[in-house]
Amino acid sequence: MNKTQSIVVASLMIGLGLASCNSGNMRRDPGRVYAPDMTYSRAYDAYTYNPNFADSESSRLPVPGTIAMGHELPDHLKEGDTTAYKTFTTSLRFSEDELKEGQRLFNIYCAICHGAELDGQGPLYKNGKFAAMPANFKDGKYLHMPVGQMYAAAKYGKNAMGSYASQLDKKQRWQIIAYIKQVQSQNGGDAFTLGTATAAAPQANAADSTATGDKNNKG
Repeated sequence: MNKTQSIVVASLMIGLGLASCNSGNMRRDPGRVYAPDMTYSRAYDAYTYNPNFADSESSRLPVPGTIAMGHELPDHLKEGDTTAYKTFTTSLRFSEDELKEGQRLFNIYCAICHGAELDGQGPLYKNGKFAAMPANFKDGKYLHMPVGQMYAAAKYGKNAMGSYASQLDKKQRWQIIAYIKQVQSQNGGDAFTLGTATAAAPQANAADSTATGDKNNKG
């Protein structure tokens, strides 16, 4: 094979190679496709017609009895049911870190009115924005207030106080209430019951130390 023939053969091979390559959308036929409806599935936008369901709706309701990821069980509390407020409670218990988070949330959302010391002397009241003082949680009127009433006030609002349902989820509301109840228990209120064993340990240790000291003094 002379030089000219070699060039011709090489050119033909290069040309055939280039021709066999995919050139855009000219040759996108994959032949037979297994389960094409899965390979090229049709997407439906939310709130549009969908022939795959009896009601023709693309947006589906959650499966009955299930809770969407990231959501919580409903509290079933109804606005205005003051009788239910007084008995409503929670099984949640909070560690020291969670109580600190409750304090942080209180300082963000509540202290502006109720004061960082929970005494009703918040900046808005002290600057004359309110004619009446916000709730003083260290006052006898509030020291023994049921936690459900506090929860309802945070969820639905009360008097001049608006609802915080959009700013605080259920756990955060309870964290704030737990923090308030912890402070109240140290200022003449009911014994603190919303803490974990770890959260209650410092108080228990203090009581044990006092008892031990009394025993030693008697000896």
